Amino acid sequence: MIRVSPRSSGRVRPSGSGLEVAVWYVMRLTGVGLFVLALAHFSILHFVFDPAEQTAEFIATQRWNQLIWRALDWLLLMMVLFHGFLGMRIVVVDYVRGGTARLLTLSFLYMLAVLLFVLGTVVIVTLPMPGSAR
Repeated sequence: MIRVSPRSSGRVRPSGSGLEVAVWYVMRLTGVGLFVLALAHFSILHFVFDPAEQTAEFIATQRWNQLIWRALDWLLLMMVLFHGFLGMRIVVVDYVRGGTARLLTLSFLYMLAVLLFVLGTVVIVTLPMPGSAR
């Protein structure tokens, strides 16, 4: 028979005031931010605007023509990246034993995170506004 504790078995807040505590707080903040932004994104695109009438042209001429939509989409993308890569960092720190293997894995993870951050930002910033000269 499996016994389940009535108390939460989630990851407890690390003690001290170093990097692990900062990662713990950022994971919680990005989780809440992702919940709010994803719910808003879904609500706006599926309840405010009719999905049957949305085309690529709608996104290019209506949504991406306004700075606020680009900013919100960028913020959602960054929340996903931070939350996902910090979660992977926690998995690597918990399960990869050995200093060299952990260092190489974390280095690869950080380089991939920076690359995706830069690529995502470049794509959102450099997409031409409709009606502008290309």
